[in-house]
Amino acid sequence: MKFIFFGQNQFPILIKNEPDKITKPIQFKFEFENENENENENEKQIKQISSGRFSTIFLFENGKAIEYLTEKDSKQNPEKIQIEKNIQKVTVGGENEAILTKEGNVFAKGIDINPQNTKEFINISSLIEDKNDRIIKDIVSGASSIYLLTSNQNAYGIGSNGYGQLGFDSETLKKTEKPILIIKNVSKIFSGNSSKNIFLLNSNQELFGCGWNQFGQLGLGESKREKREIQKLTQIQNIPKSKIIDIQCGLFHSIMLIENENENPNPKRKLYSCGYSPYNGLGTNTYEFTEIKSSLFENDDILDFSVGFGHTLILTSNSKLIGFGDNSHGQLGTGNTSRTDLIPIQIELPKLRFNENISNYHISCGNYRSFLYYSPFSPFSNLEEDLIKLFKRKEFCNISFKTKNGEIIEAHKLILKYRLNQNQNQIEKLQEIISKKSIKESNQIFEMIYSNNSKINPKLYSEIKEIINSNEKIEETMKRIYLNENENEKDFIIERKEKQYKFPKLILIMRSELYRGMFLSVTKDKSNKVTDYSELSNKSFQIFEYWIYSNHIKEGIQITQEIIEEIERGIDYFQLNQTNPNLFDLLIKNLKIKIKIKIKIKIKIKIKIKN
Repeated sequence: MKFIFFGQNQFPILIKNEPDKITKPIQFKFEFENENENENENEKQIKQISSGRFSTIFLFENGKAIEYLTEKDSKQNPEKIQIEKNIQKVTVGGENEAILTKEGNVFAKGIDINPQNTKEFINISSLIEDKNDRIIKDIVSGASSIYLLTSNQNAYGIGSNGYGQLGFDSETLKKTEKPILIIKNVSKIFSGNSSKNIFLLNSNQELFGCGWNQFGQLGLGESKREKREIQKLTQIQNIPKSKIIDIQCGLFHSIMLIENENENPNPKRKLYSCGYSPYNGLGTNTYEFTEIKSSLFENDDILDFSVGFGHTLILTSNSKLIGFGDNSHGQLGTGNTSRTDLIPIQIELPKLRFNENISNYHISCGNYRSFLYYSPFSPFSNLEEDLIKLFKRKEFCNISFKTKNGEIIEAHKLILKYRLNQNQNQIEKLQEIISKKSIKESNQIFEMIYSNNSKINPKLYSEIKEIINSNEKIEETMKRIYLNENENEKDFIIERKEKQYKFPKLILIMRSELYRGMFLSVTKDKSNKVTDYSELSNKSFQIFEYWIYSNHIKEGIQITQEIIEEIERGIDYFQLNQTNPNLFDLLIKNLKIKIKIKIKIKIKIKIKIKN
């Protein structure tokens, strides 16, 4: 798996023959030892990278992780540790780290978690006093604290409280080795791998913060500038009235990503910053969140961003990588280590492979290092946010629901047809439920229906579980939709060799990065057809067409080496999202079976001839 790296190089084994400070982005391939040939390439895709002061964890799609651990002031190669748990997320702070399993358990280690054995993972979720609150749905690291968000929307903290970052008086509670409840009714927690402060967003979209504030990194405004530590949760008032997507914190600054939902169908994302001027991208100290404006991305949307100790990287919809802040270890990738960039600058990227697009990368900033890792959209993993965003687009909405306050929510009728139990009255029952709910509760209900994830809001789920098909996985639902789509929904035409092929836009978006970019881009393509894919033979196009719908090879088509080579070019051209099993693997397997059958037939013929 390829990734891009620059900054402090603590991985001489992984990133070979490079200096201690890599000052320009370089692309590397992650080499697997004892590689399992039977494991699908998609399963070995990097899912997440989290890097702190002394350790970095690579998490892969198969739920396994590899950790590189460096001791303080060590000149030795880092210790490499394989973590074989069913992992959903990893988070690394200053000297603590945690992993969240798919079952909702959190295992953590570090000097502030288990001082007696800092290298041993212990189950900290099992230490929560309320046994009904031990299913965890998200984890976030600070410099010396770890924060847990439970399925009941309660926020807990464990580790250091030296700056009040757990929301308690630091003189009374300096640290804790078991999770303590910070606040209830929380939808998101935000912090950073070098941060000594925390932000929490409640279910009413109100933002609170606490912790170190000497440089205004909590964004509380001028009146709070003299307060070095905020030791209890305090509401952040001076913020834009928009949806908060993410907040990431360095040691001296904080960056907020917001989205104006009134700009549907393509809401604009903007960045706001506060804190110490060399690091905040504003060029001046600011004690409240202020919009970061730059000609480099004024016409772009923000796809991803990440914050390290003192630097920030941004990825835009026009495939630009932009950075600002601390560059003492080359972590901005500008080619030197001699300056701090006060305002955003564009970073030159290495040439990528033909079938990769920088917009498919994610950013992860460690303390003094930066990673970009290839993580293309996958139609059958982490669907919640993608589906909600997708089905808000008007062209995919064809049934309306009215909330108790009269707001209108539009939903994709075809999805509901297959996600609800096969009964004509289920949509009416759903309309009745929505009519008694707020807009926020209604959105959560549709999110649970689309994703089949009851953890989003267990109380609401109990009201809808009788009408939804909870036993059917989302991937099976999508396949059924693909194969049973009616002609009226097929609204995109591909012409080749004077013949027309109709495809639902929904299918092409879920299967191909080429069409995903075309239909969901900020500058929306109004065209309704792509013409003349004559470079694919009839057989190859039939394989492509059938696999797009079913994720299977069409029976009765003879696979040859020439067809496989042609399909390989087609996969790159269409930028197909390869699910498990992927198209190329299926073709190779099919060809090997055919070859084995031919060899057996030849052997039988030879035996008969000899006899």
